[in-house]
Amino acid sequence: MRAMWQPEPGWQQLPSGPGSSTGGVWLAGDRIVKRLNAPLPGDPAELSVPAHFAYWRRPVEVALSGAVEDTPGLRATPALGVDEDTDGVTLWSAHVVEAPPSGLFIARSMARFAGAELASYPWLARRQLADRIRRVEHRGGWRVLARTTVADVADRLWSQRAHHLRLLDALPQVPQHGDPTPQNFIAHDGVSVIALDWATLGLGPVGADLGYYALSAREDFEHLVDAYVAALPGGLASRADVELGARVSAVYTVLSRAEWALAQAAEGEGALAAKFRHPSVAPHLRAMQRQFPQIEALL
Repeated sequence: MRAMWQPEPGWQQLPSGPGSSTGGVWLAGDRIVKRLNAPLPGDPAELSVPAHFAYWRRPVEVALSGAVEDTPGLRATPALGVDEDTDGVTLWSAHVVEAPPSGLFIARSMARFAGAELASYPWLARRQLADRIRRVEHRGGWRVLARTTVADVADRLWSQRAHHLRLLDALPQVPQHGDPTPQNFIAHDGVSVIALDWATLGLGPVGADLGYYALSAREDFEHLVDAYVAALPGGLASRADVELGARVSAVYTVLSRAEWALAQAAEGEGALAAKFRHPSVAPHLRAMQRQFPQIEALL
């Protein structure tokens, strides 16, 4: 019987994302080791669909192709090793000392990355927000938000989701990181940002990465849009395109996150309103409140 893969003694485990295939991330001396587990029978079929954001092998394909090692704006560190076995894949990369860039620098870098030329890889993620909304539909929609003071707003936006997704499909489709959170942008060289976790690299509507990033950025939405538009390659898209892509991405993501957090809390005893200040819920509600101007703009 083949022994299952295990990290070496002495490796320091690092925080990792919630992806179904991520087996863990470790610091091993001056290298980062990431383990990806191959899907097992009974796992969600989407893990094996190359264009789905949850495709388990995308980090491997990104590493083997070198697709984003020299791209403008955002780039990855080169892979130092890719070891495949029957249970999954182990990725090795250099450990980069963190020197986080500012939010406006990141916005400009994402805009420059939107002008990158990526080959037509079959494993690039596409229509990520639509697939994420499909997951919410599978769980019954924004059922718990319907029990809050934003019920009417949530109901109207939920009923308009197909319309807004069609608007996104009509926008210029550009390269996107797919998971643009501050913790994934770790350093810069004054020209580009070194980014981690390219598991959702793909093509998407211009501005979508920006809207996702705005949910956790310190800078406000309009300042981020200003920085993004100023750095966008000429002729790629208009400011109205960027605002629409960012706004729809931000609004539907923040409401879906709030729904998920409230749904978890609602399973326990007690009134729902009493749980709004719970540490697992409050940050999502504050993020939603911060996006009220974008919510109103969509309405």
